[in-house]
Amino acid sequence: MNFEKITEKDSHYNHLEKMSINEIIKNINTEDKTVPLAVEKAIPQVEALIEKVVEKLKEGGRLFYIGAGTSGRLGILDASECPPTFGVSHDLVIGLIAGGDTAIRKAVENAEDSTSQGWKDLQEYHISEKDVVVGIAASGTTPYVVHTLKQCNKENIITGCITCNKNSPLSLAAQFPIEVTVGPEFLTGSSRMKAGTAQKLVLNMITTATMIQLGRVKDNKMVDMQLSNNKLVDRGIKMIMNELNVTEKEASKLLKEHKSVRQSIKYGRRN
Repeated sequence: MNFEKITEKDSHYNHLEKMSINEIIKNINTEDKTVPLAVEKAIPQVEALIEKVVEKLKEGGRLFYIGAGTSGRLGILDASECPPTFGVSHDLVIGLIAGGDTAIRKAVENAEDSTSQGWKDLQEYHISEKDVVVGIAASGTTPYVVHTLKQCNKENIITGCITCNKNSPLSLAAQFPIEVTVGPEFLTGSSRMKAGTAQKLVLNMITTATMIQLGRVKDNKMVDMQLSNNKLVDRGIKMIMNELNVTEKEASKLLKEHKSVRQSIKYGRRN
């Protein structure tokens, strides 16, 4: 199969330094509008991976994201949002980045070029056949990610990927590849832009659909969210008021007692 690194191709726009601010941001916006359409074309691939993730998590497995640079940071972002949003354990969805936690804020030189470190990083979590590992790399060529998925395959661990180039080494290594071809970036090679946006959209789909399938949402509400600040407490009170048709005072009392929107509603229904 032919592999062309479209994410590295020259921008369709020239002489960016001669553009006004208005021209720059309008052109970026024009490019950004193409991203959801590119994601739409990949929906069958996204669905196939989510079905496998749901199956494995229902059996007690975990979901791992592994990436380098922007891709790694996006995986960590998505994983870190699952506990507060859905009330799940911090070790259900885990994001790993080449270079470790330091690389979340600062680039770690040559970290993405290692062909063995990714598997070592996974082994620290006692990775097993019950788990799913999703490699994230816009280019689809990052050694840290590609070689980790290859090793996972050897260990009978389900693998998926999110990439922005078709038929890349990463796509070929993943059992469930997701390829979102967004084309050249406005700023040539700056894959934190359209490619990063595409990856974020797909990650939103994966965890949101998975958590809904796992029963972590009621109607369209985050009934299992962690009540970690006043805004979320107020939101929780409103959910209970609407669900049970009770006053704000009654809803607030229930929430204080049960520390959970879901449990408050459950108790309120019984009484």
